[in-house]
Amino acid sequence: MAYDLQLSHIGKVYDNGTPAVIDFNLDVDKGEFIAFLGPSGCGKTTTLRMIAGFESITSGDLMIRGKRVNDLQPEKRPTSMIFQNYALFPHMTVRQNVMFGLEVKGLPLPEANRKVDRILDKLGLTEVADVRPTRLSGGQRQRIALARSLVVEPDILLLDEPLGALDANLRKSIQNELKLLQRDLGITFVFVTHAQSEALALSDRIVVMNAGRIEQISPPRELYTRPQSIFVARFIGANTLISGKVRNIDGGTVSLDTPFGALLAEPPASAITTGAAASIVLPAEAMHVLPGTMSEAEVRARHGGNVVPCQINRLQLVGHILQIGMTLPSGEAVSLEGHADKYRDTLQAGAAGYVAWNPADTTLIAQ
Repeated sequence: MAYDLQLSHIGKVYDNGTPAVIDFNLDVDKGEFIAFLGPSGCGKTTTLRMIAGFESITSGDLMIRGKRVNDLQPEKRPTSMIFQNYALFPHMTVRQNVMFGLEVKGLPLPEANRKVDRILDKLGLTEVADVRPTRLSGGQRQRIALARSLVVEPDILLLDEPLGALDANLRKSIQNELKLLQRDLGITFVFVTHAQSEALALSDRIVVMNAGRIEQISPPRELYTRPQSIFVARFIGANTLISGKVRNIDGGTVSLDTPFGALLAEPPASAITTGAAASIVLPAEAMHVLPGTMSEAEVRARHGGNVVPCQINRLQLVGHILQIGMTLPSGEAVSLEGHADKYRDTLQAGAAGYVAWNPADTTLIAQ
């Protein structure tokens, strides 16, 4: 069975010779929710526009349901795109905006009206059908853009940061609606965002891009807990990186010489050799902070092997969460959050302490 969307060695080079997308490879199953995530200028929107047909492809093959569409015009592709500013027609009512795509396709009016009525009802827009978008809220305009894109029944819906203009509370509400709608319709979604929280909350898989290249393609939890490159480790989550050289490899344990002494880690997915440079990726969630009144041996016995002294600089209670700011012996500032009950009456700002963690909760990346 053909993939819904397949990008094989896709590349984009601008007329001035600047590469925007380099050797992009991705296979998308029907009904998947895929997020393109990365910093500004990484090539994620350019890739989305190549899928839509708004940007030419320099090299490679773009397939939709087994058909090569490199040279197919946007209106001939089984895709629909929602832009960041929604691109609604201000002089048209909600109904007219939603009807527009069906009119372009030449659908008979009775059938077009039935489709419009159905999608307006599904997205809660029936009561404002005769109102112009300029008189409606940001959330309502976002739903109009969704309705206009979905009413033409695309195989693939492309979304270019469609929640970027919404405030935080409304964005969260629309995120939930968007995921439920995608599951209900079973349509393949390809979503561009620079917001980690959106990508992690919405997608089945995330494509992390950097300087036109794919850094990693993984489900959200795997991406968050097991980054495969230094860039991803720094870009996703709140990680501390500790660099060193491999001292010894003993079965399922790697010993690393670091500025903080010998530290233990699990072997990386890729091959690694003695003497190789590597970095331990230490998520904030894996770290435990202990008071300096405890002995290092006691800390090591309690928390599984790796212990580094620290200076506790800041303790700030926000609701039931305690925010802890520390400095490591290297001078590096580290912050983490933990439940207040876990640290109640054990830590003191300005005092010495320890950061401890289990090697199994970290990732080792060869450099």
